[in-house]
Amino acid sequence: MGRQHWKKIWVGSAGNMVEWFDWFVYASFATYFAGAFFPSGNPTAQLMNTAGIFAVGFFMRPVGGWLLGRVGDRKGRKAALTLTVTLMSASAVLIAVAPTYGVAGYGGALVLLVARLLQGLSVGGEYAASATYLTEASDPARRGFASSFQYVSMTAGQIVGLGLQIILQRTMSDDALHSYGWRIPFIVGALGAAVVFYLRRSMLETEVYAEDTSHSAERGTLRALWQHKREAFLVIALTMGGTVAYYTYTTYLTKYLSNSAGLSKQTATLVSFTALIVFACLQPLAGALSDRIGRRPLLITFAVGSTFLTVPIMTLLKHVDGYWPALGLALLALVVVTGYTSINACVKAELFPTGIRALGVALPYAIANALFGGTAEYVALWFKKGGMESGFYWYVAACAAVSLVVYVSMRETKDLDLARVKAGEGTGAGDGESSLTTAS
Repeated sequence: MGRQHWKKIWVGSAGNMVEWFDWFVYASFATYFAGAFFPSGNPTAQLMNTAGIFAVGFFMRPVGGWLLGRVGDRKGRKAALTLTVTLMSASAVLIAVAPTYGVAGYGGALVLLVARLLQGLSVGGEYAASATYLTEASDPARRGFASSFQYVSMTAGQIVGLGLQIILQRTMSDDALHSYGWRIPFIVGALGAAVVFYLRRSMLETEVYAEDTSHSAERGTLRALWQHKREAFLVIALTMGGTVAYYTYTTYLTKYLSNSAGLSKQTATLVSFTALIVFACLQPLAGALSDRIGRRPLLITFAVGSTFLTVPIMTLLKHVDGYWPALGLALLALVVVTGYTSINACVKAELFPTGIRALGVALPYAIANALFGGTAEYVALWFKKGGMESGFYWYVAACAAVSLVVYVSMRETKDLDLARVKAGEGTGAGDGESSLTTAS
């Protein structure tokens, strides 16, 4: 793979790293800045208010998917990617400079709310814009490998955020973190977004989009998407199991090991940190494998593994007594999840024609993520609070089972010519014979 292809991969996926860094540090530093924006006296109420503003971001993701997906299909992939990084930079700056309750009353909380609305819009569009760009800009024979870097960058954002948290906790006092230290990660996020914005200004439009001649007035519209409703519902169904499993073993894992397994927060954090590094390294390997054997075998492997191994893995994780057994089980789970994360970006993009590809990926994915991925932690805590924590394990397995049915019935998309795909190609159940037009 040449230097130009690596540049496209880096520029196309770098925004995801900043997005997920911002997303992670908001949740992880909430305990430090919650008291800055709401009246003192009840720490739990402060955290609940902060968590409520956090949740607003998830509700905005489908809106961002629709808005930025439309931009991507009507104005180009470069325009959408530039807009998403602008929104993410603005949201990070707003949080970094937001006035405290003591200075502006609830005005600071209002600034925080606006920032989360912008962040939700940005995250809702970034995934689809980068997935579409990476899929269209890569060599047709290396699409799985190229698109796998989307989750490499997403995971890298969490790793950097986790690493920065560890550094600040070890170099600053608790009082300093509560006073001003919590602003540091948002300043870092804003600077990172500015760098990505600079890189994306010089990026080239994908040839597939530039050469597309179907300049319909309905391009990138909901009406056009409805003509591909089968593929849209397919995206929701195939995302369902993967996003629940991903959130369970990444963002929720540290809390689970600490609250349910009884490991110290330091040990739980180290397990997550190490597991995520290995997980990021696995993505390109699995993506390259899909370019050789197809997307469906990896998706089916993930769904079978997640359906039948989630309950045993989560049950064993609850009873681990140290770093190594916890890490071993976490890695087993993430190896299974890799079958989904490494290729889901290109699979979704391969389902839609050029004129509706960005919106087709963005809106259904954002809806599925808001319904299943974004709620995974809340569902887990709801079961735990009700004294039925094992019910969450079965919930994750059931979501994977639903996706398994979809993976088994969908057609292979590996050899699809993106410039010639039409509605229904690569999506229906069949006897194994593909109706795809292969790349010439």
